[in-house]
Amino acid sequence: MLHRDLQTLVGKRLEQFPCVALLGPRQVGKTTLARTIAAEREEPSLYLDLENPSDRRRLDDAPAFLSQHQDKLVVLDEIHRVPELFEILRGQIDDRRRAGRQHGHFLVLGSANLDLLKQSSESLAGRITHLELRPLQPQELDDAGSMERLWVRGGFPGSFLTPDDEASFAWRLSFIRSYLERDIPQFGIRIPAETLERFWTMLAHGQASLLNAQRLSSSLGVSWHTVTHYLDLMVDLLLVRRLQPWANNTKKRLVKSPKLYVRDSGLLHALLNLPNLHEILGHSVAGPSWEGHAIEALIAAAPTGTKPYFYRSATGHEIDLVLELSASKRWAIEIKRSSAPKLEPGFHLAADHLKADRRLLVYPGVEPFPAPGGVEVMPLLDAVAALRA
Repeated sequence: MLHRDLQTLVGKRLEQFPCVALLGPRQVGKTTLARTIAAEREEPSLYLDLENPSDRRRLDDAPAFLSQHQDKLVVLDEIHRVPELFEILRGQIDDRRRAGRQHGHFLVLGSANLDLLKQSSESLAGRITHLELRPLQPQELDDAGSMERLWVRGGFPGSFLTPDDEASFAWRLSFIRSYLERDIPQFGIRIPAETLERFWTMLAHGQASLLNAQRLSSSLGVSWHTVTHYLDLMVDLLLVRRLQPWANNTKKRLVKSPKLYVRDSGLLHALLNLPNLHEILGHSVAGPSWEGHAIEALIAAAPTGTKPYFYRSATGHEIDLVLELSASKRWAIEIKRSSAPKLEPGFHLAADHLKADRRLLVYPGVEPFPAPGGVEVMPLLDAVAALRA
């Protein structure tokens, strides 16, 4: 079963909160996961797809309809289509609590952060918890041999599970086109699909690089304020990661611009017209692509509450990923797509400045081994396991 760990976590949260919001991009598997969770619970459930006009009509008088199903877990798919429901859910939750039922009332699914988080946080403060469903991660695979396929195709089930790379590539191209032409406009966003595709592709070409809004605005022929708006949109849609630089009250001069990553490696490769491993390895994006792929896996595996950063000083000392597990516990992680990875001296100076508890060098090999300076060289799956432990 895909996403088994998250299924367990959602089940636990439903025992703690009246409402659980499961967020993730389109086609990532939210509906399948929600239906599975509902089917395996002892209590009855009700599933409503708010993209379906007939289901939306059932909620024309939402308070009356939902009151008829107070004994059920109600699953509301694509909740962003009817955002006014959040205010109604608050009353429904309070009614159920007064009747003696304290948790497990609603499971809501959404395809973006956008106004969803803002709306739900305001209307359901203290009543809702949010979880993110990411594309498939390395730790979810049954065999290590699928790791390379996951990097090439990405983690969307429709792409990863196709019979061959050609079918996978076609699925991803269709996904990108559908997102631009159909899904994004459903959020009320009026940006020409061609413009947004150019922007998304420019981000792909600059994978793992610092944000340069001026350069992007010049290339697109728009203001840097507009570029910031486009970037906020792609981040909110959970398609792009804006990794912030680590900083504190220090005299060191540190880079202040964030680094940008197309979060799913398969979509990155499709945006750059790289349909298979041979084409990817012959392109300059191979290293940055694997870096972003590893960063997504490591952040997904980190304990709840972990804050991810990167580190770069004005003098060039750099760490690809800093995971702040607590206020006093940090891991410094360098990522290399090489069978014989080497660290730059600046990594150690940066890790000393951070007072890093562990220093990891993650690579696509199969054997862990120690390196000078207290560095642990390990495969991606081993680093994921260390974080999960």
